Amino acid sequence: MALETAVNETVIEQNIEQFLLVLSVSLSVATFSRVFSWFRRIPFTLLLVIFGLILAFIDVRLVSLSPELILEIFLPPLLFEAAWNLNWRDLKRDLVPVGFFAIIGVIISVVGIAYGLNFFTGIPLAIAFLVGASLSATDPISVVALLKELGASKRLRTLMEGESLFNDGVAVVAFTLLVGIPLGTVDKFSISDSLFTFLSFVGIGVGIGCLIGFGISYLTQRFDLPLVEQSLTLVSAYGTYVIVEKLGGSGVIGVVTVGLILGNFGSRIGMNPRTRLIVSEFWEFVAFFVNSIVFLLIGDQIRYSNLADNIVLIAVAIGAVLVTRAISVYSLSALSNLVVKSNIGLKEQTLLWWGGLRGSVSIALVLSVPVVLPGRDEITAVVFGVVLFTLLVQGLTTQSMLKVLGLIGDQPLRQEYMETTARRVALKRVLNYVSELVRLQEIDPEYYRYQAEFLQKELKQLQEKIDKMQAEHSQLVALDMKLLREELVDIEAETYAEFIRAGKLNSNISPLLAEVFEEKEEQES
Repeated sequence: MALETAVNETVIEQNIEQFLLVLSVSLSVATFSRVFSWFRRIPFTLLLVIFGLILAFIDVRLVSLSPELILEIFLPPLLFEAAWNLNWRDLKRDLVPVGFFAIIGVIISVVGIAYGLNFFTGIPLAIAFLVGASLSATDPISVVALLKELGASKRLRTLMEGESLFNDGVAVVAFTLLVGIPLGTVDKFSISDSLFTFLSFVGIGVGIGCLIGFGISYLTQRFDLPLVEQSLTLVSAYGTYVIVEKLGGSGVIGVVTVGLILGNFGSRIGMNPRTRLIVSEFWEFVAFFVNSIVFLLIGDQIRYSNLADNIVLIAVAIGAVLVTRAISVYSLSALSNLVVKSNIGLKEQTLLWWGGLRGSVSIALVLSVPVVLPGRDEITAVVFGVVLFTLLVQGLTTQSMLKVLGLIGDQPLRQEYMETTARRVALKRVLNYVSELVRLQEIDPEYYRYQAEFLQKELKQLQEKIDKMQAEHSQLVALDMKLLREELVDIEAETYAEFIRAGKLNSNISPLLAEVFEEKEEQES
């Protein structure tokens, strides 16, 4: 018993050391990229991959995790954070193309990669399908961050994030269905049986996700405890995954569903703006840390000799990924443009094709492959090789692609405008506070006059700058209106929550302004 306790304590100590080491490395890379301006051109996640490759070259290994735990540890927080931050109103406008990319696109990717590998390299079809399922999950986190930084259109970011979020779920379900074939647990592949299983996976995931998401949304209306509400989101992410998996559904779909509900509904009706900010910042950290582990793993787990031994397989897989991605993006965009008038332009389609990076989900899937599976080393080598290519080649050239296609927007202008607006609001609050102190006779009136003159002078300059920017750039007026609408909806929702917490209302009232503004936006678009 004493020996078992000592072993457990040693394992816990090693896990804590790994946690601190990975966090230290991530923070060091982040700091390094800020100190040296040249490295700011490289997305943070790609720097982590490069650093992991260096560590692998000198044979320093940071993380060792059980393959069975990879999906349960990594996927829930990554998916929940992405779903929490995805705006449903933006996603709803492009739900058809996103659905095409996430479902039909995954099928094209899995089948195309599998048959391509089988035809050109002779790799068994069962193994090839597993590779295709692993590589069908897009992970454009670096690209989306770059799009946001450079000011590309919000719609383009929504298309990439929405596709990635939903096709992760479809890809994991496909992987789960296909992994049993080479293991011998499935006698033969049946389209009808697989379709039924897929629908049941999705149905259970969506059902449980809705139940938990709406339940927590209404529960958080009853109290205002930021730390408790933050903890509930963490429990809902991991709890939903575990419960849905136990019930035979897709934990990934469940987590995506609960994240979308809490991020778009629960955070509006059950959390005040301060709590929502606390929860968002918490999940930003969780995503930062988990992504740090995953992207360090991409480099850290590389075996250069294994890559060299399978270079032909990797080259064929890269070609298959690029070709199937092109087929799915261009053909499905054309179909969506025809069916629902999505108006996805050729330039946007080209960036969607080139920006379809593979990353954390593909790595998590391939690392979860049972060690006893014949050909696991080849599968791992191929997936890691393709992920490295998409991250280091496609990821590092995306900025140049954006410039060539003319898709860089006005984010620097918007950021400057928001900073100026924030300064104006802050100085107005300072001026009001000082005025209140004078009214209460807590400061000297002469001191107040001096401060008031200074503040009013600064406010006048800021207002002149804002007026000038609005006159030169009409889109900034629309930005002001959008921010005002969001603030009004927040005030309305928080008022209802206060009534419920005070016991004056027994049931939730959906925000009226949100529906009115949404209808108005649809009419204007």
